[in-house]
Amino acid sequence: MTGWTLNPEYATGVSGEVFADLDTVFALEGEQITSDPISTVHKVWVADRYYYVKRYTGAGKNLRRYIGRARIQAEWENLQHFQAWGIPSATIVGFGLERRNGAFYRGALVTQDLAGTADLAHIAKDGDPRFKDRVWVNHVSRQIAHATRMMHVQRFAHNDLKWRNILVDEKPFPDVFMIDCPSGSFWWGPVLEYRIIKDLACLDKLGKQVLSRTQRLRFYHDYCESPRLTTKDKKRIRAVEAFFRGRE
Repeated sequence: MTGWTLNPEYATGVSGEVFADLDTVFALEGEQITSDPISTVHKVWVADRYYYVKRYTGAGKNLRRYIGRARIQAEWENLQHFQAWGIPSATIVGFGLERRNGAFYRGALVTQDLAGTADLAHIAKDGDPRFKDRVWVNHVSRQIAHATRMMHVQRFAHNDLKWRNILVDEKPFPDVFMIDCPSGSFWWGPVLEYRIIKDLACLDKLGKQVLSRTQRLRFYHDYCESPRLTTKDKKRIRAVEAFFRGRE
């Protein structure tokens, strides 16, 4: 069984040909960006713009080959969730997968390149002077806080909310984009709270190296949309600060 969905906006012209189905997508060649045992990401140039082509030849760990969502399916569905919740992310061009004898065989996701963007981890590593601009930091921080809150109020946790998965563009007042979320899922009860703490701790892991304590606290106020911290907030902040303690 093979299923492939192509965004109607890309269904004509050259893009409609090269992204027509799984066979054509798996035949594409381009610059390899990343590779692991079950997937690769290539950057390809098509009709005057770049696209990212993520191809999986494995569904994930254990029983994912037969039951549950394949990792690639989780990735495109989570991007669709972001779009539904108003969280800026990469535009989905095409997605689909193939199963043989009931088991996952291969799958792919194509997204359009977010031109003129860079991930926050890369920017921070290079000592970008924008981090010394309080207005720039506050503008970016508020957007990340809002996007993170939007996920969490839906009972959804990203599960890999690191700075490398957050892009910003080059505008003086930049837009922020969330990318790469194959591990995100919905949770309930105490498990949801644990996942929320993990998301916030992933953000703060690099944040505490680059931002002031005041900036980090302002982020949390923006995240909870309140000028005052409750007892629950204070408990959560302590848990966030302790999350990676002894594991760094």
